[in-house]
Amino acid sequence: MSKPMIVFDVNETLLDLETMTPIFERIFGEKFAMRLWFANLILYSEALTLAKAYVPFTEIGAAVLQMLADTRGVNITATDKKELTDRFATMPAHPEVPTALRKLRAAGFHLFTLTDNLLEVQTRQLQHGGIIDQFEQRFSVDIAEVRRHKPAPEAYAYVEKQLGVSPSQLFLIASHTWDTLGAVAAGWGAALIKRPGNAVLSVGPQPSIVGVDLDDVANQLIRRST
Repeated sequence: MSKPMIVFDVNETLLDLETMTPIFERIFGEKFAMRLWFANLILYSEALTLAKAYVPFTEIGAAVLQMLADTRGVNITATDKKELTDRFATMPAHPEVPTALRKLRAAGFHLFTLTDNLLEVQTRQLQHGGIIDQFEQRFSVDIAEVRRHKPAPEAYAYVEKQLGVSPSQLFLIASHTWDTLGAVAAGWGAALIKRPGNAVLSVGPQPSIVGVDLDDVANQLIRRST
């Protein structure tokens, strides 16, 4: 197998989303409030995309937060909002991620990112995570040519156009099935990292690699390419 260009999702795939859980638990008094917020963030980003109404990811996140607060009679303060915004932009990388990225680069893979985040948010995240230098280029759906959230096909097609390659030359690594569904449907290869709370969906286009963390996925990719 020739080496594909690897494109990474960022939130939860590379960065530890669970570090936000204590803030949500403090605000809402519910253990799974963060997961409910994130699931609704994805739900409404996709719903808005289907409705052909683009809204930046950060704005959807803030609106979903307020919606959840309204349904629970919880008051969200300006301090709460700032803390959540800052924490989202400074989530640490998962422990195995830096070494796994270096391993893939040493094996000859070219690494990129594609996220729903604003490019400036993604940049801050990767800088804080200490991994920004591992990627040759970073892509965001928040540009005039796309303005549709993943898994809309336009997001994946934009990366193909920018890199000047065919879909078969690209490989997505993500921890969310909705993202791998979109990539495989677009003709890419895909790997799913089974981070806590994430698993393979038994229907629809399937990832060709499934791993428990990025190191596991990296090792499988390297074996397949040699």
